[in-house]
Amino acid sequence: MATWIKAGFWETLCKNCKGYRGWLNLDLLIQNVASTIVGPQGPQGIQGPQGEQGVEGPQGVQGETGAALTVLGSYPDLASFLAGAGGSPGLPGEAWLIESDGSLYIWNTATNAWEDVGDLQGPQGVQGIQGPQGNQGIQGVPGIQGVPGTAATIAAGSTTTGAPGSSASVVNVGSSSAATFNFTIPRGDVGATGAQGPAGLPGLFAQTADSTPVTGTAVETTIIGTGVGTLTVPANGFSIGDSFTAFFDGRISCVGTATLHIRVKTLTGVLLADTGVIAMDAATDHNWKLDLQFTIRTLGTTGVASISSGGLFGYVKNSGNNYEGYVLSTVNNTTFNTTINNTLIVTAQWNTTNAGNSIFSRNFTLTKVY
Repeated sequence: MATWIKAGFWETLCKNCKGYRGWLNLDLLIQNVASTIVGPQGPQGIQGPQGEQGVEGPQGVQGETGAALTVLGSYPDLASFLAGAGGSPGLPGEAWLIESDGSLYIWNTATNAWEDVGDLQGPQGVQGIQGPQGNQGIQGVPGIQGVPGTAATIAAGSTTTGAPGSSASVVNVGSSSAATFNFTIPRGDVGATGAQGPAGLPGLFAQTADSTPVTGTAVETTIIGTGVGTLTVPANGFSIGDSFTAFFDGRISCVGTATLHIRVKTLTGVLLADTGVIAMDAATDHNWKLDLQFTIRTLGTTGVASISSGGLFGYVKNSGNNYEGYVLSTVNNTTFNTTINNTLIVTAQWNTTNAGNSIFSRNFTLTKVY
């Protein structure tokens, strides 16, 4: 129920509060006065709880299509960009990448300036799983041949003998392009004694001094000098197949009318080989040579035993310094006897006592070869 008061002064405060016959509505008066009187601002109250989220509003109208972005290239850093394309105006949508920090500069048509819009590249993502292996590509075209390099060198350095049982080693004391290898090779253990080797060829006789020259005489004379060893095979000392070689050389002089006869025989006079009588050409202090071979064919007494003998006698004559030789080849199966001692002798015989005829031996060896 409304409260009424008498009008009068209160009527000036609320024209709309008049009631019946001068009475005022107290409630309306209070509201009217309170709305017109402002006191000092009180302190801010505490914040109330947040209200519930409102309903999502309707989607706005689609904006205009933006200009296309074209990255024209890149510069290593901002300074080189500003000294290049960044120093001139661009066109809408043009952009340049700065490699040093990954930033992207685009031409801003609103400010007519190049504007850094941030890194073009985002943060590195999580590594993905490995994909399947691709098919092998086709073989590429061979590259051109490179320039030949400097040839390396290899040289052998020192070689050291290590202790038995140690390891062998090779050490490069040079460089990779000029190697010098030092070797260490262990000494081997002492080996077992080897089997007895075959007997060496026995040397029977070796002349150690020049023979006495056969000169100024027509008598058959030996041309064998003194030496070491023996020229004798004792009785029954031969075996079938025994073979011997004899080598002579020396000096010879003769007149153009001389003849020479060389005989190879035993001390008992059994002839083994001879040159026959040789008609000599003139020779003045020239070389001569006699090579002989002997092989025992059968054993026994005279008429049973046999020996094959052969050789070559030759000398250098004055005429053109030419060499002239004579072949010896004989088989004695009549007077040779292996049951007695056999001593080898070799003789020379001139046809005259001319002092211009002379021969002597310088070297002579007799060797058993089988």
